Amino acid sequence: MSKLLDNVTNELQRLPGIGRRTALRLAMHILKMDTATVDSMTESISRFRHDIRSCRSCNNLSDEDLCPICSDPRRDRSTICVVEQVADLMSIENTAQYRGMYHVLGGVISPMQGIGPSDLKIDLLCDKLLTGEIKEVIMAISTSVEGETTLFYLLNRLKAFPDVKVSTIARGIGFGDELEYVDELTITHALINRREL
Repeated sequence: MSKLLDNVTNELQRLPGIGRRTALRLAMHILKMDTATVDSMTESISRFRHDIRSCRSCNNLSDEDLCPICSDPRRDRSTICVVEQVADLMSIENTAQYRGMYHVLGGVISPMQGIGPSDLKIDLLCDKLLTGEIKEVIMAISTSVEGETTLFYLLNRLKAFPDVKVSTIARGIGFGDELEYVDELTITHALINRREL
């Protein structure tokens, strides 16, 4: 195999979910692409990596000091949805059902990976709550053990703000899931979060 092809394949293989065969297939596809398109792609990736930064208000990815959501005057500034990662924010935004603000923690508490509360943007969230402008915090944290640990920690921190309503997104059985294959914790959440029909 060509050394150049081997180098590109090895680099592409560093991406999550990309094995050797997929990396080789991508490398071969890039080879067939127009050189101007490849140049544009590599320039975009380089600019993204060097120029992207975190929004100073919500920790979302941004080209500016404030992301488009935080600079949008039409957003409801009295509600904040707390998410783990930017990808979670994007998933909620794609529903077009939420018009409030966000706060991206930057992960979850995970002692096994050496991530503690001080590694997350929890103090930034508390600083926002000190303004008195926030009326509700919606927790949109995963139901993993680490997510539940983070949620428990956040709930304890938010007790310092008794005037702020704290809620969580509904959890339970997904549409189309068969009950016999659902774990006990998910069924428990589904029973607790039941609604009247």
